[in-house]
Amino acid sequence: MKAVWIVDDDKSIRWVLEKTLAREKIPFCSFASASEALARLDAGAQQPQVLVSDIRMPGQSGLELLQIAKERFPTLPVIIMTAYSDLDSAVSAFQGGAFEYLPKPFDVDQALELIRRAISESLHQTGAPNDIGLTPEILGQAPAMQEVFRAIGRLSQSSATVLITGESGSGKELVARAVHRHSQRADKPFIAINTAAIPRDLLESELFGHERGAFTGAAGQRQGRFEQAEGGTLFLDEIGDMPAELQTRLLRVLSDGHYYRVGGHSPLKTRVRIIAATHQDLEARVRQGLFREDLFHRLNVIRVRLPSLRERREDIPILARHFLQKSARELGVEGKRFSEAALKHLSGLDFAGNVRQLENLCHWLTVMAPGQLVDVADLPPELRESSPSAASDDWEAVLGQAVDRCLAGDPGQVHARLSQAFERVLINRALAHTGGRRIEAAQALGIGRNTITRKIQELGISSGGSIDDRES
Repeated sequence: MKAVWIVDDDKSIRWVLEKTLAREKIPFCSFASASEALARLDAGAQQPQVLVSDIRMPGQSGLELLQIAKERFPTLPVIIMTAYSDLDSAVSAFQGGAFEYLPKPFDVDQALELIRRAISESLHQTGAPNDIGLTPEILGQAPAMQEVFRAIGRLSQSSATVLITGESGSGKELVARAVHRHSQRADKPFIAINTAAIPRDLLESELFGHERGAFTGAAGQRQGRFEQAEGGTLFLDEIGDMPAELQTRLLRVLSDGHYYRVGGHSPLKTRVRIIAATHQDLEARVRQGLFREDLFHRLNVIRVRLPSLRERREDIPILARHFLQKSARELGVEGKRFSEAALKHLSGLDFAGNVRQLENLCHWLTVMAPGQLVDVADLPPELRESSPSAASDDWEAVLGQAVDRCLAGDPGQVHARLSQAFERVLINRALAHTGGRRIEAAQALGIGRNTITRKIQELGISSGGSIDDRES
């Protein structure tokens, strides 16, 4: 391994770091100034593994050294130290490409851990791939997402009204855009409107437009979203929050294809495809009298249910890598990559905000993670401290994934296979709980003694079954 270079005009700081690295058998070189370190490089010295530099020194500063070092060795991790912990110094260090900013006085163990992380980063500097080819519109390999893809394919030759359901942040608008892009209306407009984000008294005008003088402030005629989307697709997001009076007007448009601008007297004909989306249970809202039943049936011609991220955990790694690369392109910085431990940790989290939350997290990491390799320690505290095992409490979701895998790989045997596995787990755990006593295990499970005996034989479960008979 190449040496860690320490650059600091304070001899005591150099001594502490030298002793720490020597104890850990990490090779090092020390310099009292930036000019000494640069002179060593000019003399043909080998590139350091990590550069640890003070920020304020006689002659050239640590920031100048950082700039020169990053020009020569763009992937070299540089740790900037300073006793002047001010905002300008921190911002300048990170803008210059510093791996991390270490204020003095520092804890030796903290400094060592930081150097170790920088060494690990240096040893793995293969970089994130910059060319990922053509990215699919929607990413997903889980069986539930494959069903969504199949639905989009079937809808490509249809103009039927579509209702997309799914939790907030699961990507409903992305699916709506994909349906439009693959339809015969692809060369026509796609217009999206969030019906929950527009004030009630403005929503009617937003949808249907208005005539001049229709209300105070209506200085001229205005096209509504229906006119703007003519011939194409109108996406009505959060349709479950639409006010009751506008539900009636929308129903009329869906019934005969005609509508009026606000303040208008001449009917207009529309030829738009309606795609609606909601995170709410529309059937429940119908029962509660909050949503018109006839409108629900008009919208619910073809329903596409988008799974939550919890139901497609196997897609989290591919999505996380994609969003990390996407954020790097958008910010114009070098792409980062996840460690396997980080991906495993993320795959166990619930992500209440679904795909949107994961995308926001990757954007945060692109800005805030110190190195090119993102590990569990780089995650925000609220995610880092979450226990991935807690996600396994949602056993129904885990069972659902097992069903999906069996349906895809072993159709015809799904019920028998999973039923036997379920019963085997139940009985084994009950027997473990009772120390192998069958009668007590049967009572704990709420089944008969003969039933548990028969199941043990059928399922080939090994247990000390004669204990109960002797004790009874």
